[in-house]
Amino acid sequence: MKPANNHGLKRIFRATGFSIKGLSAAWKHEAAFRQELILAILMLPVALLVNVSVPEKLLMIFTLFLVLIVELLNSAIEAVVDRISDEIHPLSGRAKDIASAAVFLSLCLCGLTWGAILLPLLF
Repeated sequence: MKPANNHGLKRIFRATGFSIKGLSAAWKHEAAFRQELILAILMLPVALLVNVSVPEKLLMIFTLFLVLIVELLNSAIEAVVDRISDEIHPLSGRAKDIASAAVFLSLCLCGLTWGAILLPLLF
């Protein structure tokens, strides 16, 4: 049940708490999220230290966050589908496959962005 006085700063604090709880649950229950977060933490200093323009640095960092965001959405979709039923159903499989494809595309975008920015520096 939704609290009657859930507005203003109280709403912001509650929403922040829910977000932290969600990040914690993703870390605890989702191996892919843990792997991508560790990779993002390792890649972030590279983005900050490499000698490229500020817009290029931002693109590199934004794509890291995009991968994490899409992985969180994928995990949420999988949790909801699993909550509804353990039964194998074509629509459940389709939902999970489409969410997985979104993660794959975000990873491709991240790799292409980083490659386009960093490869010219190497050659």
